[in-house]
Amino acid sequence: MSTLHLRVGFMPLVDCALVVLAKDEGFAETEGLNLELVREVSWSNLRDKLNVRLFDAAHVLAPMALASTLGIGGVRAPMAIPMALNLDGFAVTVSLRRFEELTRLAEGDLADPHVSARALAALVARRSAAGLPPLTFAAVFGYSSHTYLLCEWLGKAGLVLGEHIRFEVVPPPQTVEALASGRIDGFCASAPWNSAAVARGIGAMVLANVDIRRNWPDKVLVWRADDAERRAAAVAKLGRAILKASDWATDPANVPRFAHHLSAPDRLALPVDVLEPILRFEIRQGAGRPPRQIERFVRFDRAALRPEPAHADRILDGMAMAGQAVPDEEMRALARQVFRPDLFPVGAG
Repeated sequence: MSTLHLRVGFMPLVDCALVVLAKDEGFAETEGLNLELVREVSWSNLRDKLNVRLFDAAHVLAPMALASTLGIGGVRAPMAIPMALNLDGFAVTVSLRRFEELTRLAEGDLADPHVSARALAALVARRSAAGLPPLTFAAVFGYSSHTYLLCEWLGKAGLVLGEHIRFEVVPPPQTVEALASGRIDGFCASAPWNSAAVARGIGAMVLANVDIRRNWPDKVLVWRADDAERRAAAVAKLGRAILKASDWATDPANVPRFAHHLSAPDRLALPVDVLEPILRFEIRQGAGRPPRQIERFVRFDRAALRPEPAHADRILDGMAMAGQAVPDEEMRALARQVFRPDLFPVGAG
């Protein structure tokens, strides 16, 4: 059997895991693939390299894939999603100073998203009355579930992202340094960067996405739409390798080896002791609080990987909430077509 070379781009996040495991545990090789993984520094770089075929496929934000297909945000590049790579797994972290202020202003348990949002609204009002500059929160990309989580959380207290709180885009690996330098007051990102901020002693997690709702569409495996059609065999081979990686990743006995793979310098380049607790769903909260056990904080199971056209509606609702789009039925129909359950691999054992 001849070997097919595929170049796949990814960002250094826990949710790139199935692509990494497909390579490092030999599942891609079993499918006749020579998988070359390329770590990128920003989501826009990754999208643009996929669009010009410097990558065959990529680990991508689901909302970014839809925005690119629909031409929202200035870049039109039709994409196809034959499978997801995870659900959930992201959180909001603020600086220790801001967390202390929220703690003092909270009327109730800060673990309640309504309570933390109202405490944040009180802090925003105090700063405005004192003539202080607005707080700045970041997400990893404009078109991301992270942005929509911030919007939904702030909305619980009548706050509008970009109006009451400044908004910045900071790529995932840069979030910790941006928080440490004081450039931003908080961020929403996927694992491991919330835990990395806590481990460094500069941040405290306020809430996880699952505190507001579960099963958020997050990262997906994306091909150019035309490539997905003309290279169906390659799409299927990579899909089967990722399903095998999913089965391996969801076995608790594999967690130590799993963390070791992700910690490599050309993967996430973070210590195993930061990564392993996340894979056991033990999430460091910071600010002197014990780790929090969050059942299925990030989902890698097979059921989470099926591309669901209904996720397009959830994403478009997020875009509408963030003021990025005014979805009509035609836009919704086009967005649903980006998710391709017909390309989801069947029978991978």
